[in-house]
Amino acid sequence: MRRAPIASFGLLCAAAVCARADSAPVFSGGSDTVWRADGFPAPGGAAAGILGRPKILVDAAGSFASFDGRSDGFVIPSNPLAGWRVFTVEVLLDPEPAGPQAQRFLHIEDAEGRRLTMEIRLTPTGQWALDAFLLAGNSRRTLLDEKRLHPAGQWHWAALRYDGSEMESFVDGRKELEGPVEFTPMKPGRTSIGVRLNRVFWYKGAIREIIFHPAALEDAALHKAP
Repeated sequence: MRRAPIASFGLLCAAAVCARADSAPVFSGGSDTVWRADGFPAPGGAAAGILGRPKILVDAAGSFASFDGRSDGFVIPSNPLAGWRVFTVEVLLDPEPAGPQAQRFLHIEDAEGRRLTMEIRLTPTGQWALDAFLLAGNSRRTLLDEKRLHPAGQWHWAALRYDGSEMESFVDGRKELEGPVEFTPMKPGRTSIGVRLNRVFWYKGAIREIIFHPAALEDAALHKAP
């Protein structure tokens, strides 16, 4: 059950990268960056911009951010992927069963237009498909299969993995799609949560946690269904 509001959406940095002990992943260097909905110390001293009135609520599993699908979002003046040649991004989300058909819940972009986005495509029956996208110059890749559906109104882990040449998408630790793309390391930029950076395709639902790994994690290290 979603309960009363508490603090604002948060960022915490973890010291270690999750990986299988018997098979080391490919690393970019550095450590995981973990954003959680339990307090937002401003990254680099710059406060996150708040769009609309996203609510920070708490349930038995902890805090989460709730977005209304119309005007709620966060814009953060930092790019957790800057300089990384390989990475994995995991998002713990719970889309509402009724909402816009196309909803962008994560958008990262640098000053040169390199872009990572993660979206859902919601059906009239309350199911959703993952849409993952990378763009760098003339190289781009969209991973979307609208027949690969997942029930809304439940928590799921959505993931995008890039190993330096191949992009892959996952839901609850299970691979969905893959394809080649040339995605050169990003420069500093901005991140939006709950909406595209140009404030279209608003997300309706909840987000509990976003993890940026500086590694192309092994399948076994990805988060499974909560």
